[in-house]
Amino acid sequence: MEALIRLSASIGIFLTMIGWERLSPRRKPNISLRQRWSVNLGLAVFNMMIMSLTLGGIAYLSAVHAAETSWGFLNQWHAPVWLSIIVTLLFLDFALYCQHILTHKWQPLWRLHQIHHTDLEFDATTAVRFHPLEIMLSMLYKVACIYLIGAHPMTVVAFEIILNGAALFNHSNVYIPPAIDEKLRWLIITPDMHRVHHSTVPAETDSNYGFSISWWDRLCKTYTPAPRYGQTTMPIGLNPYRSQKDLSFMRLLLLPFKPLKRG
Repeated sequence: MEALIRLSASIGIFLTMIGWERLSPRRKPNISLRQRWSVNLGLAVFNMMIMSLTLGGIAYLSAVHAAETSWGFLNQWHAPVWLSIIVTLLFLDFALYCQHILTHKWQPLWRLHQIHHTDLEFDATTAVRFHPLEIMLSMLYKVACIYLIGAHPMTVVAFEIILNGAALFNHSNVYIPPAIDEKLRWLIITPDMHRVHHSTVPAETDSNYGFSISWWDRLCKTYTPAPRYGQTTMPIGLNPYRSQKDLSFMRLLLLPFKPLKRG
């Protein structure tokens, strides 16, 4: 049931975002959707298959086990449910913000994470463009965080839905009026804010690491308000990977095991 709830929410949010992208796009795509989506959605389906056969549902089950065995800070402290929910959501979001920085700074993890950044365009499907090994490692890290904090099981389900929904939203190619975007950024990651992170300019790629809450980038001084070359004209992706033919499904799966390109 937990997996069905998450899947239904993901599909609903995804369909909403791609519909919004069609009605009000922020940037004009230079690459056909068919060419990119076959890779991005192919990776998404492949990752779901891998996870269902390996670590599927482990986050929720870990929270259940932690509650039953009194693992974690909140379970030891016997915190009220409302406080447990707030602390868990904030803790997990900050934990993934820290993990995201590590995937950029530590070469073994960057080899995997670069697959996400090789997309030459930026839309809702970019949110699901990940190498399966990164998905698995991220899940194991999340499990460790769940045990550490003693996360409430239903809060973990809610966090997974929020995380997935936020990723689909802030990777989407949608237009939000600048005045509204500026206000939203004080709480959440907007597409214009996160798009900066996908810039080819290294200083911009190494900023705006947040997933759903924008506070961490501001508090930790990793916030960049706008790209150097403008939202509608900034180049997206990584400089060493500019040819679409080098970014096929199989080439991306093998990319982490090839010599690392700099540039």
